[in-house]
Amino acid sequence: MTEITSPDKPHLKLRAFRAIDEPDTCGRFIEGHTNVLASIGIKKVTSSKNEWQYNPAAFVIVVESLDGQKVLGGARVHVSGGSQPLPIEEATGAMDANIYDLVWKKAQTGTGEVCGLWNSPDLAGYGIGSPLLIRAGIAICSQIGLQSLFALCAPYTVKPVVNAGMVLIEGIGNNGTFYYPKLDLIATCMILENLYDLHLAKDEDKAAIYQMRDLDKDSRINKLKDKEILIDLHLRIPNIENWSLADTIAHANKNHLEGSVDINKLSIF
Repeated sequence: MTEITSPDKPHLKLRAFRAIDEPDTCGRFIEGHTNVLASIGIKKVTSSKNEWQYNPAAFVIVVESLDGQKVLGGARVHVSGGSQPLPIEEATGAMDANIYDLVWKKAQTGTGEVCGLWNSPDLAGYGIGSPLLIRAGIAICSQIGLQSLFALCAPYTVKPVVNAGMVLIEGIGNNGTFYYPKLDLIATCMILENLYDLHLAKDEDKAAIYQMRDLDKDSRINKLKDKEILIDLHLRIPNIENWSLADTIAHANKNHLEGSVDINKLSIF
């Protein structure tokens, strides 16, 4: 039986893992995300194709029931140099090829993208999607070793990522924006240039991210957006010792030199 405890005060856990290590959890993530996209009329999104579950450079964050049987929200961090281009490249490259060179330059010191953010309507209003998952995505990057982080934001997530220290990428698209994934929706390209000092982040966001980075002690969130909720944090990535950022950067360089991304084969929808 799925355990969420009282609907008046949900008790959940937030944890991170490498996608290739947990295929079953990835399946629950995909099911929940697909349902949320369908509920707003989005049936097919290039950057939401599910190959990421086999990508050795994809990391996943889930909000789930205590027994792990139900995923109620999630996000991912993809590292440049994996088995796929970053979602921001897949989504916008056919409209502005400059994104490829920008990502490649940032990849030299380790870059990635926080993406695939969603939360269940059952937890609407609790701040699960933003700010919680945005902060968690930034927090786990210290374990992965990244120096910068991209995001392609829907209008309602622009303010939360700005609060977390991200800035607009003005030189891409129409002053950083694209019509995506539909012509009546606007997506905004953002980047966090320094993942460690977070000097542009709001104090509240910076404190929350630092708390999530502290893996030496158990931690719990008791309230989000002034609503009572218990969330146990388990953000230490299992088997992280098997991860090599250097190898992934080398793969990013190989892909760039071989021109492995063909913008003529990308689909916007």
